This record gives sequence, structure tokens and C-alpha cells, in this order.
Amino acid sequence: MSSALRHIQSLPSWLVGRVAARGRELVAAAIAAEGLKLIHHAVLAATAEYGPVAQADLGRRLAVDPKDMVGMLNHLQESGLVLRAPNPDDRRKNAVTVTPEGTAVLARCAALAEATNAEFLAPLNPAEQELLMSLLTRLHEAP
Repeated sequence: MSSALRHIQSLPSWLVGRVAARGRELVAAAIAAEGLKLIHHAVLAATAEYGPVAQADLGRRLAVDPKDMVGMLNHLQESGLVLRAPNPDDRRKNAVTVTPEGTAVLARCAALAEATNAEFLAPLNPAEQELLMSLLTRLHEAP
């Protein structure tokens, strides 16, 4: 006889969620060595990609509450990874840019994430890893 719990745990959506949570935990632990949480890493990466960027625009792009964004940027600025300065186009707003140290931290985080993901996928052979990535990409890009 099948239990309701076993049924839930056999659903692809449940399995994908559990695997994703494990992957996030591993990457979070790895980048903690750089003094960052996953969201700090995302804010730093978005700043590097879009900067100089208005603080409010950064929050909208990442769907982060403005009050939370202030705290994250405070942490990143105190760590010397970003710089906030008045936006030359609108001095009432701050423009956020990545510092050279922030760029170096991003590079180290990328290496840590790559190594962690290699460890995460180690139970699969290279062909299985490639197939998994292909299938996940298709699911991600599906309408």
C-alpha cells in the first residue's frame, strides 16, 4: 500500500526541489568563505553586470525589497566590494559600482561554485551530467 508521503516524495517537482536545495546549500557553504551569502553574491554579480546601476534598479532587477537591498549594499560596501556614489544623472539616487576587490571576489566565488557543482554532480558520469543539464535547461526554458 502506498503512503501519501511516499507519493509526494516520488513527484518530479518534489525531487527537483530537494536536489536544488542541496545544491544551494553546498554553494552557500562554499562562498561563505568569501564572507558572502547567496543573495550578496547575486547582488554583487548584478552590480558587476549592470553597473554603475541605481540602487533602486538593482533591487527591481533582483526582486529585492528596497529596505533589504540597503542592508545588503551596506554589507558589500563595508566589505569593500561595492561603492555607492551619487548618480550623475540624478543626484537624489545612488549609483552602485563594483570595486576591484569586488571583481576579484566574484572570480573566486565563480571558481568555488564551479568546484562545488563538480562535487555535487560527481555521482553522475560526464554523459549523465551533460544530459541532466540539457534536460534541466529545457524545463527551465519551457513556457
